[in-house]
Parts: sequence; C-alpha cells; structure tokens
Amino acid sequence: MSLQDDMVTRIKAAMPDAEVTLTDLAGGDHWQAVIVSSTFEGLSPVDRQRAVYAALGDLMHGPIHALTFRTLTPAQAAAQ
Repeated sequence: MSLQDDMVTRIKAAMPDAEVTLTDLAGGDHWQAVIVSSTFEGLSPVDRQRAVYAALGDLMHGPIHALTFRTLTPAQAAAQ
C-alpha cells in the first residue's frame, strides 16, 4: 500500500464520512491535505488538528516529514 493510500485509509477509519484530498508536495514525504468531515462539527481548530494527527498515528513519526492541512465541515466546504 502506498503512503498516500495508507494516509487516506487511516483518516477514513477515524472519520468514516471524510472526503480526503492529498497532494504530494515534494518527494513523497511532504503533503498537503484537505479533509472534509462532519467529525469536525463543534471542534476547535486545535481539536481538529489533534484528530487528524491521532488518525495518522505513527506515520507522523516516520514517512511523513511535513503535513499541512485544512479541516472543514461539510457546510464549510459547501460554502466555499
């Protein structure tokens, strides 16, 4: 399984309704993500970040060197 597939699988396991868009920014270890999920409803930006890091687990200590991401609720995504 590729790192990208593993990242999406882990995020969707933690947030089953998630729509995940990943972009490889450099060499497979720098990533940009947009994650849309109802899981983020009512969560602060910090809590949203924690939820994503928890979903990715040990990948954040190994193959992922850098990750930037936006977390949106479905309503926020629809408004954009």
